[in-house]
Amino acid sequence: MEKFIVSARKYRPQNFNTVVGQSHITTTLKNAIRNHQLAHAFLFCGPRGVGKTTCARILAKTINCENIQPDGEACNVCHSCVSFNEGTSLNIHELDAASNNSVEDIRALVEQVRFAPQAGKYKIYIVDEVHMLSTSAFNAFLKTLEEPPSYAIFILATTEKHKILPTILSRCQIFDFKRITNNDTVEHLQEIAGKEDIHSEKAALQLIAQKSEGCMRDSLSILDKIVSFTNGDVTYQNTLEHLNILDHDYYFKLLDTQINQDMAGSMLLYDEINRKGFEGDLVLNGYAEFIRNVLVCQNPRAASLLDVVEGLQPKYIETAKKVSPAYLVSALNILNEAEINYKMARNKRLHVEMTMIKLTFLQQAIELSFDNQTSTLVKKKRVSGPVAVKFEQLQSLQIKSAPGTSTPPTGAKLFIDPKQPVLASVTEVQKAAVKVGAIADIPATANETLGATATVAAPPKPKEALTGKKSLLQSLRDKHISNKTSEDIKEAVPVTEENLKEHWKCFTEKLKQQLKHSVVTVFNNAALQVVNEQHFSVTVSASLEQKFIEQEKLPLLEYLKSCFHNRNIGFTIHINEQPKEIVISEATLTTREKYQRVIEQYPMIKELKDRLKLELDY
Repeated sequence: MEKFIVSARKYRPQNFNTVVGQSHITTTLKNAIRNHQLAHAFLFCGPRGVGKTTCARILAKTINCENIQPDGEACNVCHSCVSFNEGTSLNIHELDAASNNSVEDIRALVEQVRFAPQAGKYKIYIVDEVHMLSTSAFNAFLKTLEEPPSYAIFILATTEKHKILPTILSRCQIFDFKRITNNDTVEHLQEIAGKEDIHSEKAALQLIAQKSEGCMRDSLSILDKIVSFTNGDVTYQNTLEHLNILDHDYYFKLLDTQINQDMAGSMLLYDEINRKGFEGDLVLNGYAEFIRNVLVCQNPRAASLLDVVEGLQPKYIETAKKVSPAYLVSALNILNEAEINYKMARNKRLHVEMTMIKLTFLQQAIELSFDNQTSTLVKKKRVSGPVAVKFEQLQSLQIKSAPGTSTPPTGAKLFIDPKQPVLASVTEVQKAAVKVGAIADIPATANETLGATATVAAPPKPKEALTGKKSLLQSLRDKHISNKTSEDIKEAVPVTEENLKEHWKCFTEKLKQQLKHSVVTVFNNAALQVVNEQHFSVTVSASLEQKFIEQEKLPLLEYLKSCFHNRNIGFTIHINEQPKEIVISEATLTTREKYQRVIEQYPMIKELKDRLKLELDY
């Protein structure tokens, strides 16, 4: 059985001309080789499967080629190219930084750099996935990367450029690889299908290119799977089935039912899609992309942004003529919110069905907010115009005079009743008001008359007089005053040492009854001294005793104030710390010092040591 090689490895480009979609990089590298302007370090960064490692290998082979072609390509004939193609070249070293990311691995690489190549001009080191190196490994690599030997060239490749240290980036010549376009992918797939005698439809290859999202390796892997699935016949329907992609015909039917406000048809169509095994999030995502493509077709200038399978463009353009842009934009907004909230929905199917119902009645909502006269969309308002705030007119308080009396009280104010007829002129009312001592708030025009009757009313009385009840604040005041008057004011007793010690002892007994034995001991040991008639001092021997007295300071002051009938009594606490005795301890003597003391007391011991020629081990 012949060994199978996947297309991604079998058709890997072997020179710069066969690299797909990266002409801006291959041209630069070929010109640098022809002009002998090679940098000592390159950094290839970009998405996965776009040719970073492939270009690194081609560059390494071309640099050491003995017969470089005029266009900057390798000859593939010389000993260096043949050994590279066979994988036996000693001048090219590849390191996978994902699995060799420690400091020891980089130090081993740096040790190899010291040795010159045995054959060829350069030694090339390709470090793939370089962003996986640790910070320590990057730091160990810095000096060698900045000033390598003249025969060493480093080619670094990564998919995550932002994870590389800035000190590494500044030492490299950076090349940014771009995603491969769908047209380039389709052309490359057609070329491979022709070489492998595979029958393929262009629409199927376009679906594969869209699914791969600019990654050539993924597109080749998908092609291998579909070829195995269909036994060499790659068709549009087989590709849809294998890639689990919903056919665009369903989206066209779904849009027609929603424009016609056919809720039953829309729900039945989604039920058919659901029974085929398509998840709700795939339906929402695919339908949003479909609506976007229809919206793009509204403007001929944006038609180039339409990225669909060949043959569907006329159908999209025809559908775009039937739908208004307002509906498409609103539908995109609804689908976007539904896709965001899909993961949080507990009933996934109901969530998608609610979205379909909203889209079904969306056209009706747009028609309700459309102004036929101006042919523009208008925003509905709850109120057509401003509404004034309504206030209720309050009647003034009028106190009429008692029956049988014609003179109003002094200080009364004149009020006007608008419901009564005019009985007198202004001047007559003012004269009458002056006689009774009232104040008339009426203009002083001579012959002006009012359509109202003047009624004399007394000034308003306090609220307590009207209601007959006292406020809470007034009640508290009265109670406080009555308590003050009922208490007898007693004369203050001067503070002396005798009565102070007597009251101090009484308070200590109270503490003893409360079982505060530690505090009682402190109070018994405290020394009292009278400063003046209102102040005294308490002397203790430690800060801990001071804290005990401060804890009882408030009840103690209340007790003393009541005993001496003086609210101004106070005291201060002083600490009389005893000086600490310094005990000088004698240091421990060493063995030599002990020996010296012994021979000072007994000199014969030293003479005995000398005669016996003894050596002491101190």
